Amino acid sequence: MASRPDGHERMTSRVVERVALAILLVGGLGLIASTVLGTADVVGTQVFGVPVPGAVELTESTMVLIVFGALTYTQIRRSHIRVELLYVRVGARGQAAMDVFAGMTGVLFFSLLLWQAVNEARYSVEIDESTFGLVRMPLWPARIILVAGTGLLILQLLIDLAADARRLVHGGTAISVADVINREIGGIGDPSPPDGDDHAGRAGRA
Repeated sequence: MASRPDGHERMTSRVVERVALAILLVGGLGLIASTVLGTADVVGTQVFGVPVPGAVELTESTMVLIVFGALTYTQIRRSHIRVELLYVRVGARGQAAMDVFAGMTGVLFFSLLLWQAVNEARYSVEIDESTFGLVRMPLWPARIILVAGTGLLILQLLIDLAADARRLVHGGTAISVADVINREIGGIGDPSPPDGDDHAGRAGRA
């Protein structure tokens, strides 16, 4: 029987999920705005010979929100791309060991990214960094969004790492080839709680 997360971990996981979903929705609105603005800029430039002022600058800044705003929620769903050719051919503890290794690697990589992102954000605020062009837009909000998105992703990686470590120690249910096929044809459902017993269902829908 796999050990289950305590109340504090469950509460933290729910808070992270809600924040990640809120950021994801804001990023979606940013994507829509960038699409509309980009289309208007192309039409204005090619048809009327008048580009939309600030279209490029706003799109560049919005891309940070779109990309890093979605990373945490994608991790919650276990939807990041991974090759499962070997993964589905090992047992539950073997899969847990792979997930632990991937989680530790992710924490290390994004911690280094966060370190540099904090330095860049601090410097950007100090010099009031802005874009060059017809419309000068400040760049420090995008730098801060990068820091926030990366920090939230690291927190979710740590939550998943704890769940994977419990599966490694206590065992759990292995993900089969059938689970992978069902995931591909069944769509994405609600994420399961991040504990060992429910991991297979959660990862199967990733």
